[in-house]
Amino acid sequence: MSKFAVRYLKNTFYPLTIPETIELEDGQMVIVRTEKGEEALKVHTINSEIMEIWEKSKSKPEPLQVIRILSQRDLQTLEEIKKEEVTSYFKCQELVKKHGLNMNLVQCRITFDRRKITFYYTAPERVDFRALLKDLTQTFPRVRIDLRHIGVRDETSILDGTGICGKPFCCSSFLRKFATINVKLAKDQGMPIAPGKISGTCGRLLCCLTYEYSNYIDAAKGMPPVGSSVMTPEGLGKVCYLQFLCGKVAVKTEDGKIKEFSKNDIEMVDAEVNVEIDLHSLNTSYAEEDDLNIDIRQLEDDRNSSTGNV
Repeated sequence: MSKFAVRYLKNTFYPLTIPETIELEDGQMVIVRTEKGEEALKVHTINSEIMEIWEKSKSKPEPLQVIRILSQRDLQTLEEIKKEEVTSYFKCQELVKKHGLNMNLVQCRITFDRRKITFYYTAPERVDFRALLKDLTQTFPRVRIDLRHIGVRDETSILDGTGICGKPFCCSSFLRKFATINVKLAKDQGMPIAPGKISGTCGRLLCCLTYEYSNYIDAAKGMPPVGSSVMTPEGLGKVCYLQFLCGKVAVKTEDGKIKEFSKNDIEMVDAEVNVEIDLHSLNTSYAEEDDLNIDIRQLEDDRNSSTGNV
């Protein structure tokens, strides 16, 4: 197996099939044959660990055939294609407005051989783009046109960017499949139910809410529910919030003070404790003004949020 690969769809590495007459080096640009047509991609050297995983895996990506290394003229062509993608995007956008279609154009891609042009778009409902396609065939003659509907999560994955954690989007780097996510995941992890804190650029709940969920469920064992009455080493009180991973329970005692105790140092009781806790204030303490106007159910709407059509 070749020790070289290219990064292609959704930043997935694909191994290469290389003719004997071609000698590759890391960082070179090559033309490869894909299901979409000829594409210009950058070569990467694959380390021995990945090579070993690929050799043992039954589901590794199919190798892509290398056609040739890009010449200086090919590099100029690639620059021209990048400019054509921008102008083609705006031409299509004007036609979308002309036909009054309820669709959001995301990106335009043209294959290196210029035989296919793909327009990616998102839409809240099915779009009848027959009239649009007719105009596009007249605007871009002798080119195969592909109008491809994608979801909002797919849109974010192909546009790239940086998340609130300061790292590249998971969907643009390593995440291959989107899991179904609901607000319960955030609540169970003690996160503030503020849209600005638990949603991503795509407008849906953060994919990373699922990463540590099982750890929080294990850590929550033996923890009293928020609002329950408990006996602490300093008297009776009510649970305000929980620090799952460090095993701490914040309790508001009858004197009005809030203190943290180890979950092993408190005990749930049936007694009525004269302590008031504003649970709504605790849940929205991190909410921004704009968050208050957002319906949480919108963040959970995963219908067509990912179509796999990238």
